[in-house]
Amino acid sequence: MPTVVVMDVSLSMTRPVSVEGSEEYQRKHLAAHGLTMLFEHMATNYKLEFTALVVFSSLWELMVPFTRDYNTLQEALSNMDDYDKTCLEAALLGVCNIVQQEWGAAIPCQVVLVTDGFLGIGKGSLRHSLATLNQRNESSRFPLPFPFPSKLYIMCMANLEELQSSDALDCLERLIDLNNGEGQIFTIDGPLCLKNVQSMFGKLIDLAYTPFHAVLKCGHLSSDVQVFPRPEPFIIDEEIDPIPKSINTDLEVVGFIDIADISSPPVLSRHLVLPIALNKEGDELGPGIADDIEDENSANQIAGKIPNFCVLLHGSLKVEGMVAIVQLGPEWCGMLYSQADSKKKSNLMMSLFEPGPEPLPWLGKTAQLGPVSDAKDNPYGEDDNKSPFPLQPKHKRSYAQNVTVWIKPSGLQTDVQKILRNARKLPEKTQTFYKELNRLRKAALAFGFLDLLKGVADMLERECTLLPDTMHLDAAFQLSHAAQQLKEASTGTSEYAAYDHNITPLQTDFSSSSAERM
Repeated sequence: MPTVVVMDVSLSMTRPVSVEGSEEYQRKHLAAHGLTMLFEHMATNYKLEFTALVVFSSLWELMVPFTRDYNTLQEALSNMDDYDKTCLEAALLGVCNIVQQEWGAAIPCQVVLVTDGFLGIGKGSLRHSLATLNQRNESSRFPLPFPFPSKLYIMCMANLEELQSSDALDCLERLIDLNNGEGQIFTIDGPLCLKNVQSMFGKLIDLAYTPFHAVLKCGHLSSDVQVFPRPEPFIIDEEIDPIPKSINTDLEVVGFIDIADISSPPVLSRHLVLPIALNKEGDELGPGIADDIEDENSANQIAGKIPNFCVLLHGSLKVEGMVAIVQLGPEWCGMLYSQADSKKKSNLMMSLFEPGPEPLPWLGKTAQLGPVSDAKDNPYGEDDNKSPFPLQPKHKRSYAQNVTVWIKPSGLQTDVQKILRNARKLPEKTQTFYKELNRLRKAALAFGFLDLLKGVADMLERECTLLPDTMHLDAAFQLSHAAQQLKEASTGTSEYAAYDHNITPLQTDFSSSSAERM
């Protein structure tokens, strides 16, 4: 989960702070000290996290683009200049642009806003931005909520009493509310000093940047692992109260299944599973970054000589082309599998299914899956030439019928061509012509594709003018009738535009005489 650190470098951050000792501190120095602590923690425990640094006053600037080099981030903290007034809206708009350019709108992101709680003055201040929320059009909308999944953490270089003396705290809480309640405000407990700043950033680390350690088990084999990024609690929507559900720290492999059988299932999230090596004394060696390169190399050499179940499982799944079903909690499963980054590098990944007894309908209930050896006959056949999946439903669903699918242009083209082919064989294909025409009409109305109806009507009129002299007269009447009905439906307001309305063949003297002869 990428992180964007947004640092306030306005003049209010240069206000002096009374700290014991001869050295003078400003609020920006306290903020830099807290961020240094955060970056050092992430370099040790969250080294796979991508982090960017943005500074802002009335304008914003990307100081460090998304990187895993935390030395660069710490160096940038010491090279920040002081600028003019505070404009939080501009900074939040900058965060939107940066994240969307790098990650799009689907990747969750954490935003850490570091400010002193001073909201700015005049136009561009947070008070002005919040006061004009309802007076904006779509082109000038307020950047919150972010257009991507996010959590906004506001780190205030001020204590609670200072924020409550003005409306600053209420305005900052409004920002959290605008972000759909995703986030939290942190303030300094007690006087402004380095120790209390460390305590505040420690609370942020405990909340959002604590690595998730677990034990991966399979029978008598086990391995200590880190799951990255940290799995978020899943909220189950119940009728009374939403219930957050978290995965267990004991991840037990309950079975294995072919990749072809599980196919590409819907998942809540995907995570790396990294082995944590332990030395002979049981002390942890990884997966953090060592302070010295020589120490890191020696730690890796030691870890490489110790057998690890996680490595064994990864290699086995990769070679056998299988996935492992892992129990995450009561009636909650996921899968472990090998995913290749390149031809030479692959990782052990874990995907989380939705909680429930039957997360994948084509596999049936997870609790009823069992080993192949328990079956009377091998469900995969003697030569592995068949599969018991997907399971067929016992009862045919009332909605189990052919539906119109236009995911690709070829599907739509085929349906239109089918209508034209039948049109050229009128009146013999009258019933088939109207059947296909009504199927296309209903699909177009369902998709709101009214232009298609007008286009097909124009095609039918053209076909009517191109009919040869030897063609039955009834064909021209039927084509003109169908075209007129489609044009009426394309307006969306006529009674012929109702979804349940069907176009019926036009009754003519030619059609009745043809029916009598038949």
